[in-house]
Amino acid sequence: MNWYLQAIKKYAQFSGRARRMEYWMFALFNIIFMFAFAFLDGILGSYSSGAGVGMFSGLYWLFVIIPSLSVSVRRLHDTSRSGWWLLINFIPLIGPIVMLVFLFLDSHPDNEYGPNPKAISA
Repeated sequence: MNWYLQAIKKYAQFSGRARRMEYWMFALFNIIFMFAFAFLDGILGSYSSGAGVGMFSGLYWLFVIIPSLSVSVRRLHDTSRSGWWLLINFIPLIGPIVMLVFLFLDSHPDNEYGPNPKAISA
């Protein structure tokens, strides 16, 4: 949970680097919260089939869209790639697979985006 909160505290910080643990724990808790809010929307009847989203899950999505982008950019920085690589997701089928590989790669030593976060926390 601390990794999730750390990513939320760095709400719109697109500079620096994020370790794999920070990114994947943020993603895990993000998925858990989305399922919980979708379940809550279903129980309370606040799901709109026309919009394809419920009130609570929609509000949560609006809250985490910027932190999700920022932690993704910082994760790419950790692998010595520019944040512009996020745009590869728009290439059907191949793009998300390549992005997933980038997100699983290990940290690079000190690079232009800052010192290695693994070395700092160790």
